[in-house]
Amino acid sequence: MLLGLWGLRRGGSMWRDESVTWQVAHRPLGGIGELLGQVDAVHGLYYLLMHAVFLVGGDGLWTLRLPSVAATALAAAGVAAIARRLAGERAALLAGAVYALLPPVQMYAQEGRSYALVAAAVVWATYLMLCERWTAYTVVLLLGCWLHEFAALAVLAHAFRGRRFRGWRRSAAVVAALLLPLAVVTARQAQQQLGWLGRPSWQDWVAYAVVGVVSLLLARGTAVRELAGVALPLVLLPPGLLMAVSLVHPWYVDRYVLYALAGPALLAGARLSALRVPALRVPALRPSGAGFRWWGSWALAGVLLVPSGWWSAWLRTPESRKDDVLAVAAAVRERAAPGDAVLFLPARRREWLLSSPDVYGGLYDLALDRTPAASHTLQGTELPADRIWARLVDAPRVVALLDPPDQPRDRTPAEAVKRQTLAAHFELCSLTPARGARIAVFAPPGHCPPG
Repeated sequence: MLLGLWGLRRGGSMWRDESVTWQVAHRPLGGIGELLGQVDAVHGLYYLLMHAVFLVGGDGLWTLRLPSVAATALAAAGVAAIARRLAGERAALLAGAVYALLPPVQMYAQEGRSYALVAAAVVWATYLMLCERWTAYTVVLLLGCWLHEFAALAVLAHAFRGRRFRGWRRSAAVVAALLLPLAVVTARQAQQQLGWLGRPSWQDWVAYAVVGVVSLLLARGTAVRELAGVALPLVLLPPGLLMAVSLVHPWYVDRYVLYALAGPALLAGARLSALRVPALRVPALRPSGAGFRWWGSWALAGVLLVPSGWWSAWLRTPESRKDDVLAVAAAVRERAAPGDAVLFLPARRREWLLSSPDVYGGLYDLALDRTPAASHTLQGTELPADRIWARLVDAPRVVALLDPPDQPRDRTPAEAVKRQTLAAHFELCSLTPARGARIAVFAPPGHCPPG
């Protein structure tokens, strides 16, 4: 828990996915329901939870991220509980610590999104499966699936141990049946929800291979055989299956299966617990081979903590995320005058200002047709290309929020008109980078202020 609280505000930053959580959870319950009928149903339960959290805890960054911190602590305790049941108390302490120290776990422990909560549900469902407590297993696993439906891939990993129990087969059937309504809704939304994804990159495959090979090496030997039967399916199956499916339907993002990292943590904890301090002998000038192996293993673990510590510190900086909507809003506040037109290129970057209504409300959003709330969408809807052109050419000054130059451009007619009209009818007065964005100020030729 203390590790999660360290640097929780992340320098007062918030990236755009967290901004989605913030602005959706602040809508009235009816508005959230209308949104989920159109998009983002996969996160519906999480938004409802965060709506209640904000009502109780206020609007701050701590409130946004504390549920993920608590869920990660709960997941680490669940990893420890599994290790204790299968490998003893020493393995429990080490496995829980390893899980909490993994950089991806630390990253999503401090994000206002559902992934840490899903991981906690899957880990504790795994423990309940080992205890053969099928009603509780069904409830907890179903909760995880309703927080994000890709938690259902854990059912396949659990099948390696649970399939011989009639109770598990019944639980799996109940989870599948009760998840079906969500699956039907999200299937209709899949293109809009996941259309931005590409197929897994070579880096994704390399990362999967490295984690898989390390896990297989840690699983060697009879000492961890029972634990390996739980850990290996968890680390190999959910990400592997999702990556394979993504060769046809691109659905893979590593955070969707964050819970798979419980597998290597369990194996590493069991392996470290098997190391024993060698008996000291006098004289001790020639340590035994066992001594060398013991000291070598712990020395290697110590060496690995150095880059892990650096990575942990970096994860708590604004630069660790793709962008920072609060920094973007601050940059706009400094450069925009009341009544300036604002233009988002592409339109989905409206998210950069939606969580700063004091800034956004003072600008004229010339491409906007219907607001996010009125259109039951995340970023609102925009006018057709010809109407955007008509408004844009008459604007006296435009503040444009742009992606970084290395990002691909959207090729829709509306986005093309925005770019072409700015190039043909305006002069670029200033261009300022702002943590994952660029703030460009345009004016008609000859109307840029001096300097």
